[in-house]
Amino acid sequence: MQRPGHLRRALVHRGFRRLYLVRLAGQFGDGVFQASLAGAVLFDPNRQASAADIAAGFAILLLPYSLVGPFAGVLLDRWWRQRVLVHANLIRAVAVVGVGIEIATGLHGQPFYASALVVISVNRFVLAGLSTGLPHVVQAEELVTANAVSTTSGGLATTAGGAVALALRLALGSGNAGYSAMAIAACVPYGLSALIARGFSREALGPDDVERAGRERARDVAAGLVDGARHVWDTKAALYALSMIGLHRFCYGVTTLSLLLLYRNYFIGDGALRAGIGGLAQVLALVAVGTGLAAALTPFAARHLGFVGWPVVLLFAAAATQLGLVLTFSMPLMLVAAFCLGLAAQGIKICVDTIVQRSISDQYRGRVFSLYDTLFNVTFVGAAVATAALLPENGHSPTAVVTIGVIYVVDAVGYLTLTGRRRGTTATFLPEARPVQGAIP
Repeated sequence: MQRPGHLRRALVHRGFRRLYLVRLAGQFGDGVFQASLAGAVLFDPNRQASAADIAAGFAILLLPYSLVGPFAGVLLDRWWRQRVLVHANLIRAVAVVGVGIEIATGLHGQPFYASALVVISVNRFVLAGLSTGLPHVVQAEELVTANAVSTTSGGLATTAGGAVALALRLALGSGNAGYSAMAIAACVPYGLSALIARGFSREALGPDDVERAGRERARDVAAGLVDGARHVWDTKAALYALSMIGLHRFCYGVTTLSLLLLYRNYFIGDGALRAGIGGLAQVLALVAVGTGLAAALTPFAARHLGFVGWPVVLLFAAAATQLGLVLTFSMPLMLVAAFCLGLAAQGIKICVDTIVQRSISDQYRGRVFSLYDTLFNVTFVGAAVATAALLPENGHSPTAVVTIGVIYVVDAVGYLTLTGRRRGTTATFLPEARPVQGAIP
């Protein structure tokens, strides 16, 4: 049992505070950029995207990185992560300007998706770098709290960025010019994130005790990737956690895409309850509140119920939400469901992030977190494809809602069975006793 005050202890470390600001600035930029893409692609009246179009868009944007991303993880274990955070954010700052120009000129199709792919690919690279660097700036026993604060605040920063972008759209109009300005505006927080990351010394975020080469042969990178996957296979705590969250991510993705279709093609605005992009903004706001509550609850709950028990409780809660709230297809209850599902998703992610950080050795961490990101992408694209193939264009499918609820239950029971019923599994982790960069005496 750990004493309270882990957040205060984590915030003592200068390194954690700086890495936290790098994340907030970068993910605020993500929100601005993602809002510009959603508006330009999904809610432009000149582009009546069907479910199949949406699925194809996600596949084009996410699958190429899913094939290349794990190789980047090998480089995260060989390149200085501080340099990666600086240069990747600068690349994003330049790339969003190009995407903004394309939106302004009305460019559609594969060239536009390829440009957006650059930003999204680098984004996943940055997030993996932030996660792999976190154990270098806090002590092992502070990781669950640091993850709760970092990832949840990052999600809230993304939501805030989207809200600011929507306010900018209202000022500039909903045409191509407005969405273009939104995309270009993202270069400011990306540039700020790079500037903050420059404050770290080159070695502060690792990797430790590895040979760094100026060039990497493709064969060496592939061998490193296979070695990382083998390490996950041998580390059962991480393997089971990643399997559990992969299935959860598929279910969450189906629900997300269904909500998008419902608010686009099924729901009709009624007073304060809005349809279209306004209704989705309300959903995102409730998801953000849920993720915020997850950050407050998860450190306490995980220490008392364990890193298996708490995710299992959340999976059962997600199942109950599907069957008790989403199945009604009521707009007010859908907002309550968004809150509950946001809480469950974030609580599960905080636990899995902590398991991976504490059970995976530092020399493998970059590869494993890139594999983790790839798992997120592939399962979400799978969800998009399933939604397009099986659901009607308006997203209204009681059968799908019930099926997702059942899968949540199966996921919970399977995870509990694989890991056993021991209260907490931290005894199987490999916490590192190492000095922390930037601590204040």
